[in-house]
Amino acid sequence: MQPGPVRQYRYYDFVMVAFVTVLLCSNLIGAAKAAEVTLPLLGTVTFGAGVLFFPVSYIFGDILTEVYGYGRDRRVIWAGFGALAFAAVMSTVVLSLKPASDPFNTDYQTHLNAVFGNTPRIVFGSMLAFWCGSFVNSYVMAKMKVWMEGRRLWMRTIGSTICGEFVDSSLFYVIAFYGIWSNDQLVKVIIAQYFLKTGWEVVMTPVTYKIVHLLKRKENEDYYDRDTDFNPFRLKA
Repeated sequence: MQPGPVRQYRYYDFVMVAFVTVLLCSNLIGAAKAAEVTLPLLGTVTFGAGVLFFPVSYIFGDILTEVYGYGRDRRVIWAGFGALAFAAVMSTVVLSLKPASDPFNTDYQTHLNAVFGNTPRIVFGSMLAFWCGSFVNSYVMAKMKVWMEGRRLWMRTIGSTICGEFVDSSLFYVIAFYGIWSNDQLVKVIIAQYFLKTGWEVVMTPVTYKIVHLLKRKENEDYYDRDTDFNPFRLKA
């Protein structure tokens, strides 16, 4: 028996591009700036400004899994991982090149090193945390949809983000800063980042609802992962 034609979608590629764009920008732009926020009980906490935008990638992940299914979100996660890997390689190569000897380029090299010269621990922690957290988010989202028979979208988006962001925040900060920061500071930053990221999901729930309903109607798709192979290392949708 010949396999049926592969289903084509009008907006899937656009959502993928949006996901990868948010992911790259939040890691390359926002991470370069340290900001401060004062929280109850925790006091003043320093965090990477990218935390304000990185959670948007989880919202896209929820939308992809809800509309198109785990398999197609898995492809997007790998696309994002590949983009991060290329950005890391490109940053390493560009920074290793000797700058021109004029004052502008000499000074510019210093600024490039400050912005893009992350240590291997930070790069590895960021990529591993994204990969693990995103797959946890997608898996929980897909399973909850089947368990709940498609009801309570808000509970599924928030519940999956709670799980995914916990893995992401814990892995990244432990890998990147354990032994550099004090254990007390490390725990405080992990907790603060976790609540800031998951709080974004709660705030954006109405927007997520609108996008999901729009895509389901436009694509005529509402995928349920009842017989899905959840192996994260497959690329087949």
